[in-house]
Amino acid sequence: MLRVFKRNRQENIEHTQDAAKPSRDRWFGKILNVLRSSKLDNAVWEELEEILISSDVGVETSLRLIEELKDTVKEKGLETGEDVFESLKESLVAGMEPENAESVWMDETEVSGPYVILMVGVNGVGKTTSIAKLAHHFTQEGKKVILGAADTFRAAAAEQLEILGGQIGVDVIRHEAGGDPGAVAFDAYQASKARGADVLIIDTAGRLHTKSNLMEELRKVHRVLTRLEPQAPHQVILTLDATTGLNGLAQAKSFKDAVNCTGIFLAKLDGTARGGIVLAIKQELQVPILFIGTGEGVNDLAPFDTRDFVESLLAPIP
Repeated sequence: MLRVFKRNRQENIEHTQDAAKPSRDRWFGKILNVLRSSKLDNAVWEELEEILISSDVGVETSLRLIEELKDTVKEKGLETGEDVFESLKESLVAGMEPENAESVWMDETEVSGPYVILMVGVNGVGKTTSIAKLAHHFTQEGKKVILGAADTFRAAAAEQLEILGGQIGVDVIRHEAGGDPGAVAFDAYQASKARGADVLIIDTAGRLHTKSNLMEELRKVHRVLTRLEPQAPHQVILTLDATTGLNGLAQAKSFKDAVNCTGIFLAKLDGTARGGIVLAIKQELQVPILFIGTGEGVNDLAPFDTRDFVESLLAPIP
């Protein structure tokens, strides 16, 4: 029995608050004051719509949220800004919550070998750093972690992973540059099993997402792991760069179609004031956010909790 991710709730809330702060200060923290400022007329709805769209929620999602909120106000007879504000928060939580939240990232999972996490995403989104953050967290919980350097296309990708692995004290399985990514995945799995590793995290190539050969290589890596262990990979996590906003969703859809991503690591969330992308992801991709990057250090991540994030994002500006 492997305890996959032990949650320190207070620490996670603090990390989430830090990550949401730029978006809260620039956009979302204004919402309560807008709702309190005047009667609930078209001017208020238009201002809320502008806040949502400007923060990268996306036009379609923003319009839907506003229409749902207007319907709720009418149906429930809400009159005060505070009541409408609370209704908006509940709507956002409901809209982002996975259909079966408890099964998205189980605390305890039966596995016959190492728990395999396949990390995918284009170059530059923070994938390698996100791998290091996950690996560090697992090692801090006493788990033995091995990394697989299956990005054999990008120059120095394996070296970068080795450097990070050395810093956090985990082994890295690699081949020569230009080698077969599937072979790296095979050897990394066998090494993990032989060395009694609890968790295997495999990096993958992230060249242009439109390249069909890249996607086929990802499918191949996936097939190799499944042949070794029918349940593997246990998670296929897509790394997205929060600072790219809606532009990153086209990339995400390509990866989702290729390898059936089970979750998202939203990196660099602390570095953007357009955190509305979090609200758009569920609507556009139907893939849950599992983790958020909350800073540059290896400790700077948090498991994504929908309610904690919404509370942090919409906390009023004093």
